[in-house]
Amino acid sequence: MQVPLYQAKAEFFRMLGHPVRIRVLELLQDGPMPVRDLLAAIEVEPSNLSQQLAVLRRSGIVTATRTGSTVMYELAGGDVNELLRAARRILTVLLSGQQDLLAELQQTRTEVAGDRA
Repeated sequence: MQVPLYQAKAEFFRMLGHPVRIRVLELLQDGPMPVRDLLAAIEVEPSNLSQQLAVLRRSGIVTATRTGSTVMYELAGGDVNELLRAARRILTVLLSGQQDLLAELQQTRTEVAGDRA
């Protein structure tokens, strides 16, 4: 039985739903990195990073190659870069809207306090 597209999309976004996974993807935007560099940049326990890398590998969003004792990770395709850029644009719009709302709330509070004086 085939999984409906909306369900596959939900699973994909759930796979992205961990801060360490997102950070790994951000770091890999600049090119392949060895695990030791990922560990130094993310500052999590090695076992935690290993678990998150395994999730990303199983999903096919990153690939790993071993040379000797060094394991290098890289993004499986350029579309991941576009996805992360799109997320940044969406968050920028959402957060700027929140800033506008905060400014409006602060202005209203100032006006109400001025009316009481």
